[in-house]
Order: sequence, then structure tokens, then C-alpha cells
Amino acid sequence: MSLPSEPLDEAHATEPVRWNLRILAGHLLRSAASVVLLTALYYLAPLDGGFGVLAVVLLVLGLLLFGGLVAWQTAAITRAEYPRLRALEALATAVPLFLVMFSASYFLLSKELPESFAERLSRTDALYFTVTVFATVGFGDIAPTTQAARALVTGQMALDLIVVGVIAKVLFGAVRIGMRRRGGRSPIPEDDS
Repeated sequence: MSLPSEPLDEAHATEPVRWNLRILAGHLLRSAASVVLLTALYYLAPLDGGFGVLAVVLLVLGLLLFGGLVAWQTAAITRAEYPRLRALEALATAVPLFLVMFSASYFLLSKELPESFAERLSRTDALYFTVTVFATVGFGDIAPTTQAARALVTGQMALDLIVVGVIAKVLFGAVRIGMRRRGGRSPIPEDDS
């Protein structure tokens, strides 16, 4: 699907703009839906068990799923008609998945060992704490206090660096490959900065 470079007449002058907005809106809506769905699943998931071997195994399996999702998304970006917008969708799925996995782990750890954090964590508290660690804004009202909690938080911090650095580089590299494959066409205006 290529966009016409010039309108045929005044009646069709806004068609490329409408087409571009529709494409952009579709990608943005799918991205928002991914975030909402993953957040809803986090709040609805039956997190009744405590933090033990099963929780650690599930976290590791979730991280492997995350890696597989990023690999699959990277391949999809290189083949996408609009690689930049596909990369946005990939980030809107991968990052929230990463965050809710750690949030669930912190919630379960706090439930099993309430002394693990400066205060007992609700699901919202655990999500807040996870995003705080991810954004590297430091600890305020919630901080890890036990060795287990500190080890888990340290693991998240190390993986945050990988997610922010390596994963972003991989996704942006896939965008470049996809743009070369497409010949550089984009549904949204380029930023010259």
C-alpha cells in the first residue's frame, strides 16, 4: 500500500492525511490496548500463593517469554509496512509485561514476608515500586529491607539496564532494517532533529 504523493484534485487533497491518521490511530490504539490489557491481567491474576520456588520459577519463565516476545517483535518490525509504528507497539507490549512480572513478584514477596519492604505492598504499591526502580528515580516511601528483597530488586535493576539499552537498540536496529526494506516511507512526518 503506497500513499499517493499528490492528490488528484481538491476533493481528494486530504485523503493521504486521513490515511496517515487512520494508520497512526490504529497503532496507537493497539499500543494502548496492550498496556490496559496487561495491567488488567496483573490486577485480576490470582496471586494467592506466597513467594517461593514456584514464584521464582514463574518469574524466570516469564523473563524467557519476554525475551521470546522481543525476538518475535524484532522480526515483525523488520517486515512491517510501518516499522516505527510497529516498534511502538512492541515497546507497549514488552515493557508493561516486564514491569508486571516484577510487580507480581514484589507483591508475592511482600505477602509472604511483610518485612521485605518498608511497608506491606498492595498490588498498586508493588507496581509503583517496580516503575520507580525501572525509572531509576530512587527509593522514597517504599524500599527493600531484607536480603531477598534487595537481591530481587538488584536483579530487576540489572535487567532494566538490559531492557533500556540492549532491547531498545535491537528494536531500533530492526526499524532501520525495516525502513531500508521499505525504501524509507513513513506514515508520519519525519523529525529532522
